[in-house]
Amino acid sequence: MSSPSEVTAPAPAPVTGSLLDALAARTPVVPVVVVDEVAWAVPVARALAAGGVPVVELTLRTPVALEAIRAIAAEVPEVLVGAGTIVTPAQAEQARAAGAEFLVSPGATPALLAAMAETGLPYLPGTATVSEVLAVLETGHQEMKLFPAEASGGAAFLASVASPVPAARFCPTGGIGPANAAAYLRLPNVGCVGGSWLTPADALAAGDWSRVTDLARAVAELRP
Repeated sequence: MSSPSEVTAPAPAPVTGSLLDALAARTPVVPVVVVDEVAWAVPVARALAAGGVPVVELTLRTPVALEAIRAIAAEVPEVLVGAGTIVTPAQAEQARAAGAEFLVSPGATPALLAAMAETGLPYLPGTATVSEVLAVLETGHQEMKLFPAEASGGAAFLASVASPVPAARFCPTGGIGPANAAAYLRLPNVGCVGGSWLTPADALAAGDWSRVTDLARAVAELRP
């Protein structure tokens, strides 16, 4: 079992402007991470940072997710940690309290949009149709997630949306991997993409942090 390199880079500045620009400045690919054990959280964050990807979107899909966010925020401050899979208004505040620095949801309802806005954190609400994109824009929010990206039409869908809805900018997630990420990143309305391939479940379970670091290093090749 290998251990990740220690990272001593300074903590990232709080995101005060465009979340997509802040993420893209750090990495073209935001790692979408699922942890089943709190003990995985700090090593996986350090492994990603060692590979040049100082960002984690830790999903609230497991009972330990909030505790894992808290651990990363406290012990790996050089990594910008966000909470993904925000599906209820309560989760938005719980994630903020745990130390999340940004929020990502798979969809958007009026209540969920309001709750994420009330946290004061930058956020990416999920959309999958043009009507949903317009509904988010009507709230004054221009940055969003496309999910599930490939199933919703993929890069072709986003290319088609760019002209009639130029104000909307996206972080597409869902079905994206190293083979198709570059096609999304070349689009003018895409700031970054989200993907889970940087943190394979078997690598996390085995504590193979060097594999995570190697996958993170390969992300640099995807920059447009």
